[in-house]
Amino acid sequence: MQELIGGVRAFNRFYTRIIGVLGAGMHDTPYSLTEARVLFELYGHGDLPSAELRRRLGLDAGYLSRMLAGFESGGLVTRERSASDARRQVVRLTAEGRAASKVLDEAAAGAARDLLGPLTAGDRERLLSAMDTIRRVLSPAPGAVPYVIRPPRPGDLGWIVQRHGALYAEEQGWDVTMEGYIAAIVAEYATSRDPRREACWIAEVDGVPAGSVMCVRGPDERTAQLRLLLVEPSARGMGIGSRLVEECLVFARATGHTRIVLMTVAGLTSARRIYEAAGFALDDEHEVDAYGTRVTEQWWSRTLEGKSR
Repeated sequence: MQELIGGVRAFNRFYTRIIGVLGAGMHDTPYSLTEARVLFELYGHGDLPSAELRRRLGLDAGYLSRMLAGFESGGLVTRERSASDARRQVVRLTAEGRAASKVLDEAAAGAARDLLGPLTAGDRERLLSAMDTIRRVLSPAPGAVPYVIRPPRPGDLGWIVQRHGALYAEEQGWDVTMEGYIAAIVAEYATSRDPRREACWIAEVDGVPAGSVMCVRGPDERTAQLRLLLVEPSARGMGIGSRLVEECLVFARATGHTRIVLMTVAGLTSARRIYEAAGFALDDEHEVDAYGTRVTEQWWSRTLEGKSR
């Protein structure tokens, strides 16, 4: 055990030096690591109750209160009582606070790029896999990582395009035309979406996008179409894909559709299992030249009378 303890401490010393948390401020800013984490949380999630900030970061209530008081006096945040519950204090960034947080966010991203830049693609994959393993092993409840399903925020539609292009290139070997195909779908949604009949959802894990799906207009007024279902490899096995599909079914039924269709390709086994479990049935399949290869395009559908499975 002593050898294991020594190994953990040696890694801690090495990694804190690598990410630069030993200096007076994070990323050449006046903010300590803890202060930067508080600003990051507010920057990524908007208004938050102080109790939620405390829970997310595991901070002592008095320590957090003093920190927020300092931020408030420095013009970075405002604090006010919740309109729905006077016992709760809501914290939000000011314009100056958002600017400071943006500087920190860009500096953190730059530091990550600098760390990954000199590495080969294989070394990057091994590094991120090892980091993910550490995070999951040390999580208090392995296999029960919480996630949220939310509407897209600015930048999320671009993320959908980028992640589809990157993941299908890595996992299926498809070329850049796949990314162009996704970009066209997203552009149409962004410019001509009918909010009464179309919607998009993002799955988020630990504040980071981990999945997506869209419900858009189908071939006729009574038919909706499910599009752009994606779940990040690190978030698979958590039930996110099924939950995203269920969001589509509930929305499509609530907006008056009686049928929903989707198009996929053969070989995406995990997606097929999700669609079958949600009540979809294969209607048609045929081979086409797409994405720099030959694929079997499949069309699936289900009715929307009654409850989804």
